[in-house]
Amino acid sequence: MPGLTLTADAFVIERRPPSDAFQTFGLFSAEHGNLLALQRVPRKPSASHVSADLFDEVCAMLESSNQGRTWFMKEIRITTRRSGIGRSYDALRFASALASVISRNPVHEESRDNVARMLRTALDALGSGARPDAVHLKSLYLFARDEGYPVKEEWLPSLGAADRGVAKAVLNRPLGEQVSTPGEVARIRRSLEGYLGSSTDIIIP
Repeated sequence: MPGLTLTADAFVIERRPPSDAFQTFGLFSAEHGNLLALQRVPRKPSASHVSADLFDEVCAMLESSNQGRTWFMKEIRITTRRSGIGRSYDALRFASALASVISRNPVHEESRDNVARMLRTALDALGSGARPDAVHLKSLYLFARDEGYPVKEEWLPSLGAADRGVAKAVLNRPLGEQVSTPGEVARIRRSLEGYLGSSTDIIIP
């Protein structure tokens, strides 16, 4: 049976340590969803070898011999590199947490465009110095909403009055106008993660 080929515009949401002759990447594509892709590591350093980093956006030419369970990168081009995320521990921590959620949860086909837009907005914000905890909470909420879960109708009303006010402030205010304390945002995030873990199929790593 001939192998499959595809060209994917994708986000790098996972980058595992090299094993043997390959580097393994987790990709998310608005068109194809989650993809597992392997790239051969050259035995000798080569100026022509292009390797993606975590949170990059890439255009990759992929081939599969097992009907798409695993893909091999034949060519890769970096379209957006977000090195700014790595300059902040909190930005890196929350970007990694968001990427892990998307990696662990297959995104419904009808939601992929929205999730791709959310992920691009979140990663750009994290790379430019926006508050990482607020970016993550907003993004997690949008991810759950776009996957069809009633976070607005069910989770928000379940909060006490004070926490509901904090949650609405974080979710509705622009990132540059956030005034909630880190402790308040962390408490709301834990509540949302608890709701998603107990009332939805979303896996929170």
